[in-house]
Amino acid sequence: MTELEDRINELEAKVAFQDETIETLNNELSAHQVRLAKMQRQIELLAEKIKEGRDPGMMPQHQEPPPPHY
Repeated sequence: MTELEDRINELEAKVAFQDETIETLNNELSAHQVRLAKMQRQIELLAEKIKEGRDPGMMPQHQEPPPPHY
């Protein structure tokens, strides 16, 4: 092979590796975006519950006992 063919083959291999890397990163980013959207929705729901005081496990603040160090 000539030097030019070797260089072209090397460049093609690099591009193929970069394409694979970009696809992998894109898939990971998409998965993280889905998880982030779910967590944001959970935070919104928790904020609504706290605002409404609907959580049966939570006492109103004036009824909360003081922390043990008091």
